[in-house]
Amino acid sequence: MKLLLICIFSMMINLSASAQKGFKTAQLKFERVRTAYAEKGEKLQKDLQKAGFTSNFQLFISAYKAEQKLEVWLKGNGQNQYKLFKTYDFCESSGTLGPKVIEGDLQTPEGFYKINVFNPMSSFHLSLGVDYPNKIDAVRTGPNRKTGGEIYVHGNCVTVGCIPLTDDKIKEVYVLGVEAKDNGQSDIPIYIFPFKMTEGNMKKYIAQFPAQADFWQNLQHGYAYFEKFKTLPAVSQVKGKYVVK
Repeated sequence: MKLLLICIFSMMINLSASAQKGFKTAQLKFERVRTAYAEKGEKLQKDLQKAGFTSNFQLFISAYKAEQKLEVWLKGNGQNQYKLFKTYDFCESSGTLGPKVIEGDLQTPEGFYKINVFNPMSSFHLSLGVDYPNKIDAVRTGPNRKTGGEIYVHGNCVTVGCIPLTDDKIKEVYVLGVEAKDNGQSDIPIYIFPFKMTEGNMKKYIAQFPAQADFWQNLQHGYAYFEKFKTLPAVSQVKGKYVVK
């Protein structure tokens, strides 16, 4: 029985790896993805080689609302730490600092998320979906109100809570995401922060938005962990708060 279970588990792993390996093939059936590879693939490959990466890497995305920057971090096969690969400017923003609370508030979420959608036929050229809302967001919104959803990193230059990068820049981020998925990365984390959460910025922005103090101090634990170790913390959601280890 034990041997049978080991065999079944091994088959499940192989099937999962095979499914991931077919991700790029499936995405390349779409014209916009083919165009993105044609326009950006060769340059990205050169940039990856220059930065010391092979095509086998893991991807982490961090975004900062006040600075309007989206950072792409990569970790090569066998490496322990992430390295900053590229930084992209937001093309536009909406709302203000502070998390998204309810549907229609124009806010970009703040928190620890994952990419859960690759949309090659987006109304905004190409888009990567963020798995908002999570349990923390639902607690914040409360009962009998809608959290909203449909949060993306996308092309174009308009937003009502998403992160637009322009059509040109989303092509690069999308291709990197496809490559990471195709090489077996099941979850692509995206952390969205209100700002670079240094002590100086914490004092500055909490003075302006005192109602966000507790939440931002909670978020800062994850920011500080990554800044110190350049690897991702284990983040869980417990009773309306993030627990970072």
